[in-house]
Amino acid sequence: MGVNNKSRKRNNDEFNKLSKFAVTLSILIALTAVFAFSWIWINRNLIEIWPFDTKGHYLMIALYFTMQYIFSRVYGAFQIGFYKAWDIVYSQTLTTVIVDVLMYVVASLVARTMLPLYPFITMFLAQLIVIIAWSLLCTFLNNKLFPPRNMLLIYSNHSVTNLVQKMAFRDDQFRVCEAVKSEEGLDYIKDRIDIYDGVIVCEIPTSDRNKILKYCYDNDKRIYVIPKIGDIMIRSGENIHMFDTPLLLCRNSGLTFEERFFKRLIDIVFSIIGLIVMAIPMLITAIAIKAYDGGSIFFRQDRVTKDGKVFKVIKFRSMRENADADNDGKAHSAVKDDDRITPVGRVIRACRMDEWPQLFNIIKGDMSIVGPRCECVENVEEYTKAMPEFSYRNKVKAGLTGYAQIYGKYNTTAYDKLKLDLYYIENYSLRTDIRLMFMTVKVLFMRESTEEFEETK
Repeated sequence: MGVNNKSRKRNNDEFNKLSKFAVTLSILIALTAVFAFSWIWINRNLIEIWPFDTKGHYLMIALYFTMQYIFSRVYGAFQIGFYKAWDIVYSQTLTTVIVDVLMYVVASLVARTMLPLYPFITMFLAQLIVIIAWSLLCTFLNNKLFPPRNMLLIYSNHSVTNLVQKMAFRDDQFRVCEAVKSEEGLDYIKDRIDIYDGVIVCEIPTSDRNKILKYCYDNDKRIYVIPKIGDIMIRSGENIHMFDTPLLLCRNSGLTFEERFFKRLIDIVFSIIGLIVMAIPMLITAIAIKAYDGGSIFFRQDRVTKDGKVFKVIKFRSMRENADADNDGKAHSAVKDDDRITPVGRVIRACRMDEWPQLFNIIKGDMSIVGPRCECVENVEEYTKAMPEFSYRNKVKAGLTGYAQIYGKYNTTAYDKLKLDLYYIENYSLRTDIRLMFMTVKVLFMRESTEEFEETK
């Protein structure tokens, strides 16, 4: 690739970054402006809060701007081009709902009285119009200015059909124009790379992948790499030096004592708060289950957690009593429109209420709020036979929510779920746990995100 082409590509990348920054700033300013107008109107027409006659207004406006930025980052509300337009609308709307509610609480505390709701509802409706218009316009402009990249896919013996199908859903961002096998030779692959905007490297032999990575690096080619299990482990390594030799230290011991301590503290506090907040809905759910068929309220099943320990998970029963009788007592996963699910069960599954009793498992110490999904014993045995690395998930406690539950889909393969769980374990932090808790709120209302392997009840 010539010097001029490299320079042009770098300029395009810089323009892309600048435009994304402008887009981010525009929605933050627009939503904050609506809040600022509403806040000043409330002070002038409803209740005058004397400390906020001058600089106090700026403090509240700055607080709103900051909170919008933080929650928008958490929910991916700025990722124009990466998500489709209505996904952006959903993410930004959820962000704004949360921030508006928090600001209503703050404003009421400052005013020392519960403020009327209608100005905040009117404010949100105005913001919703801004969000929809901004999302549709920015997505349209992004598609015009940055057409989908023509990609070369490099693979080996593993099937890439599933990946190609996934990328076909984002034909506004990627266009897989050609797929070549790594066995066709490096010289041939280099010639094909030069034609396209970017490269997707699947799980190919490490020696071939290293050569392709270096070639793309040298020629400023964008490259997407599907990581192997070992890549995820190395990525979390600590950078150290042995004199003048750089080293990566991989401790491979799970969480540290401090991390386990604070994680357990958060589990207990948030679980107790969750049980208090959800006490009435859980009571109503229990009554509805009992009233429908007179059967047991809870469902218990052996599950696997840290270090391979087996415990009894507790959930609200969503299937008819003794649903496994027709399957020789063996657990079978639920399928769409499964006739074993009761009418009450369909409702509580849709809103995830069947999962809430697991908070008792968390308080007891069998589970954590965030962690790999707690699989039943039969699934663990089956997956471990096919993938010995599946046992690596047991370095931490099973979780009510987790990386694979949030970023996975219903049809995500077990191998990809394993990599998502390992990514969480190897990159653990309290900040990650808190972010995933907030992300759980987002996926609760996204039907296609129900990736978990359902159990029979």
